[in-house]
Amino acid sequence: MSKVLIQQLGKVFGASGTNSVPALQDVDLTIENGEFVTLVGASGCGKSTLLRILAGLEHHTSGRVQCNGANITGPSADRAMVFQHYSLYPWLNVINNIKFSRRLSVNREHITSSDVEAASGRADALLDLIGLSKYATAYPNQLSGGMQQRVAIARALMGQPAMLLMDEPFGALDAQTRE
Repeated sequence: MSKVLIQQLGKVFGASGTNSVPALQDVDLTIENGEFVTLVGASGCGKSTLLRILAGLEHHTSGRVQCNGANITGPSADRAMVFQHYSLYPWLNVINNIKFSRRLSVNREHITSSDVEAASGRADALLDLIGLSKYATAYPNQLSGGMQQRVAIARALMGQPAMLLMDEPFGALDAQTRE
């Protein structure tokens, strides 16, 4: 079975008539498990809209979109999104911004001390991976744009999602870090 199935997908913004803006029309796409897919197109062609629909953050107006045979009707812990703009929580420091996605996907009543320890270890490993270990207690306003975007990427990876959706996530990064 395909991981993602998109058939005749359409999205129209606004009221019908002259105020409506078609963003997507008759999109068909199948993405198999383990595939890496890149959407390329001009600004305003619907790439971000398609990603938001896959993330469950936007509803389509026609067609069908499924993940593992189930219709996508809203957000899920199985799908993580990294936005063009970092969207970090300004009241949380770097390590807590990274851990935040894990808090959303865990039933707080059934958390064990080993769960907390594993999450902390994973967050520390992600901090190392993005090269920001010494900034663990810094707040977003104390970081450059590229550093904030790396934190957003680490936060998306924290929950170990089955699908990682990224909307121009490397735009704020320098060439060396992007690589």
